[in-house]
Amino acid sequence: MPSNYPMTEIEQEHQKLQQDFTRKPLPGERGAFWWLGQHTFILRAANLLFIFDPWLAPWETRRTKALLTPSELTSFDFALISHGHGDHLCPLTLTEMKNASPNALFICPATEKQRLLKEADIPEERIRTLNAGQTLEERGARITALKSKHEFFDEQPGLGFPYLGYVVEADGLTVYHSGDSIMYEGLLTSLQQWDRIDVMFLPINGRDAERYRTGVMGNFTYQEAAELAGELNTGLVVPSHYDMFEGNLEDPTKFADFLKEKYPSTAYYIGPAGKRISLK
Repeated sequence: MPSNYPMTEIEQEHQKLQQDFTRKPLPGERGAFWWLGQHTFILRAANLLFIFDPWLAPWETRRTKALLTPSELTSFDFALISHGHGDHLCPLTLTEMKNASPNALFICPATEKQRLLKEADIPEERIRTLNAGQTLEERGARITALKSKHEFFDEQPGLGFPYLGYVVEADGLTVYHSGDSIMYEGLLTSLQQWDRIDVMFLPINGRDAERYRTGVMGNFTYQEAAELAGELNTGLVVPSHYDMFEGNLEDPTKFADFLKEKYPSTAYYIGPAGKRISLK
């Protein structure tokens, strides 16, 4: 039932963003994406709407505010969860998204299926599990899982790799979301099976002994992320996972400077969360 009270400024911002990502592509667009902070991205490719690592819970430790509530995640076709850490697999967000987007399918590593069933209350028929090297084809999209190394591979017998990245192919676009990962031998070769990757979403917060001692698992350094994108001649690379938690931050201008010097032909985007980035 509509409220009799005027919308607050925050509610207006949420409504504007929601209307933006639910809108069909603009004239001349191949697709569009929105960064929502940390490693959460929305991707639109023609009539399909994807969200990677949906995490909108109002944690007190967030430095980048949640730009939507979970119940505002409407009209999605796919939610892709890269691994089980709380800022990537958020049961609160997933439970409310399940109701807001009744047709959405939830993609996750096989290691996390039980959490989606029990903690997020996702019906089993809406869950699709993948292991590294496996591909899902549904609704006109092709989603391929690649293993990621979040300090370790941590492969589990009978279940597979708990940390995944995803290559999404839809309506002529090819997009790679790495999940959380450090560089490892074979990743570049695995990604070279695609002739062209249009967009890459890569973490750049790095790693060190102090963070590892406190249980903070590492990611690409900004140099490694730039080199991966540059070697693949990616159409556009978007650094992320540098903004959210004190003690686990990075300056994205370092990524930009390094990329411009070493791979000047590789485009990048660094910008405010919530902005529509059109893919021409």
